[in-house]
Amino acid sequence: MLIRYKKSYEKIAMGLLSFIPSEKEIKLLLQTVQKYEEDESWQLFLWKDDEDILGVVGVHLTSEHEAVIEHISVNPSYRAEGVGKQMILALRQFIGEHVHLAPSQAIKSYFNKCFQEGEEKETNS
Repeated sequence: MLIRYKKSYEKIAMGLLSFIPSEKEIKLLLQTVQKYEEDESWQLFLWKDDEDILGVVGVHLTSEHEAVIEHISVNPSYRAEGVGKQMILALRQFIGEHVHLAPSQAIKSYFNKCFQEGEEKETNS
């Protein structure tokens, strides 16, 4: 289940974001989380399964009709189980069909791996 980030999840979100190679440096990680907390066009979501938080996905709403997935990370214990794909599909539903959802350059290869040929790559049905 996709849930919105809130301050009480800060340490969990930072831990998950720290698995992203570009977010390893603590100063940059803090700036990233601060951006999601302060800028309404940047939204962070966590993926919760029962009581465990397994992943995080961050999206930048660049316009009324476009959003870019900037960050996505899954707890290493749950990788290769489709959690990332589930997060992307749930995010697609959450933001609505009228919004074009695309991957950033940083996550493009991961996004393409989630949606192999013959599947829905551009997530506007």
